[in-house]
Amino acid sequence: MTVYNLGSINIDHFYRVPHIPAPGETLAAVSHTTGLGGKGANQSVAVARAGARVIHIGTVGPDGTPWVDRMAEYGVTPCVARVETATAHANICVDTAGENMIVIYAGANREQSLTHLKTAMADGASGDFLLLQNETNLTFEAAQMARQKGMQVIYSAAPFDVEAVRQMLPIIDTLVLNEVEATQLASALGDVDVPAMLITRGGDGVTWRGGEEVSQPAFAVTPVDTTGAGDCFIGYVAAGLDQGLGLAQALRRASAASAIQVTRYGTADAIPTKDETDAFLAERETEYRSRDNAPSRR
Repeated sequence: MTVYNLGSINIDHFYRVPHIPAPGETLAAVSHTTGLGGKGANQSVAVARAGARVIHIGTVGPDGTPWVDRMAEYGVTPCVARVETATAHANICVDTAGENMIVIYAGANREQSLTHLKTAMADGASGDFLLLQNETNLTFEAAQMARQKGMQVIYSAAPFDVEAVRQMLPIIDTLVLNEVEATQLASALGDVDVPAMLITRGGDGVTWRGGEEVSQPAFAVTPVDTTGAGDCFIGYVAAGLDQGLGLAQALRRASAASAIQVTRYGTADAIPTKDETDAFLAERETEYRSRDNAPSRR
């Protein structure tokens, strides 16, 4: 099977700062690095690093070729159009606790072509998955195409826009929200009718609601950069479901992958491989068994 992803491709500029800047404050960065990012690219790299086949549908400008090549190096199959508008970019400030502040320029991400989209999705079929986010245009049209082909549609409602979510609800299978977005959606629309909802809660884990309710706690790690952790998680979940993993197993492996990522600097470039994730899980299982078998102290 194949995971398709109509998603953003960003050039991420990271600024390490002592603290998140306050309004009107001029702050000197400790360091600056550049990497591959965008919610779409992050999710596609996560799918590929998890060992599943992923076709990334997107658009870049004249400066975008190195970043498309970077995606391919990570195992993604790019189906990327070129336009004259500059490739999207994000300026990301990350403080000493790993928290971030992000400013995004949409650029070429908002110039997706319907003709290109139809060509890219031509071979999509029942059993395949489509990932979507709110950083490109044509998400609604892509979801319609996917549903007509019998594909499963997983939609991350970020950056959050209640009207975009309202439009997408009838044609998606899984709605992905963080805890803040879920609260905003409930305030605007009340209870929503969607086959499945996945709510991410950062350090408090995740909850899947749909058919069954499954909760997965987060793994305890010391984060240095939380940027893109949610994208890593969703990409790994999609890969797990595409690979036939049970829901609980897919959520657990995705939680492990995102736990590893937050201990590294970067977004797509920081996403772990399947082997790294499996080793992390094996190590944690050994730790749990050791604690369970340790003699009690009185």
